Amino acid sequence: MIEIYSPTIRRKEMDAVLTVMVEEKIGPGEQAARLVQFAKEALNFEFSQALRSPAFALSHALKLLALEKGSGILVSALSPEYYHKVILDLDYKPIVCDTAGDSPCPTAETIKAAIGRSAASNPARAMALYHSLGFLPDTEVFSGTELPIIEDISAAFGSSLNEKKAGSFGLFTILGLEERDVLTAGGGALLYAAEKRNAAVLRNSGAVSDVYSLADMNAAMAIVQIRESARNMEKRREYAGLYTQNALQQGRHKLFAHPENFENNNYAFALVLETGMKDVIAWARRKEIVVESAFEKTLVGAGLVEKELCPQAYSLSLRTALFPVYPRLGGAGAAKVARLIQTLP
Repeated sequence: MIEIYSPTIRRKEMDAVLTVMVEEKIGPGEQAARLVQFAKEALNFEFSQALRSPAFALSHALKLLALEKGSGILVSALSPEYYHKVILDLDYKPIVCDTAGDSPCPTAETIKAAIGRSAASNPARAMALYHSLGFLPDTEVFSGTELPIIEDISAAFGSSLNEKKAGSFGLFTILGLEERDVLTAGGGALLYAAEKRNAAVLRNSGAVSDVYSLADMNAAMAIVQIRESARNMEKRREYAGLYTQNALQQGRHKLFAHPENFENNNYAFALVLETGMKDVIAWARRKEIVVESAFEKTLVGAGLVEKELCPQAYSLSLRTALFPVYPRLGGAGAAKVARLIQTLP
């Protein structure tokens, strides 16, 4: 059975983690500091903190904005479901905006509508923008708002728009290192700022307690993941190119639209189905391939937002299927998935 996901852990990752274990220093320490420095050089930011989870990174970033209690935080309906709890725990109000009908990204129009809807009760004061499935929205989303943006590139590391990398558009950037993120270290996140002014705010927030800091075992794996990211991205690109060709030949199910000059990291391969999700999942299982619904663990998929407020995201949550595209899939596995895509009901 070809699983929907498999972490890209090779001998190098194993050796890095074993070295930390042998040294008996598995908590936050030298490797976490090394990760921050290595990532700074690789990703070209000013300052970063290595944290225990993306949820804590989001909470920490929102606190840095120093907003009034009750402030509205704009989020996409296809953001991870934990966004809802993090925002409420800070006494803020999630303001959920819809996506485009043919893309997992919000648009300037859906953002404007969400802001207008909440203006009287909980005015929007910031945007926490999760790039779902690695896709980036039109530049208007970034240029058309004066709201401070926290950008989450956990699924979009390596994607770019107009040659500008994901993570370059916000005040603060979250790079998750969880099991199903582009870079997996078994858990954790980097919270970083690319510009000096925002880096100073992050730096001046002070040291983070060890209980919220990234452990050295995770940090050691993350260093290898960043170093190997170009190789892994090339494999994703190769497999996604094969799938795209077969999907276009098949013609029934749709690929996501994207802006001009968008470069996809191919974190996921998704199709918007014209037939029932259950039928496609069952057909794939007969072919010994796991296919799953893309947006079950999002705000709209988890029922945390009224579907009437985000009809397009709700529709996508019912119809978008994910197919295996991870680097360790191998050529034979990718060919098998490509044949499945060509024969979908």
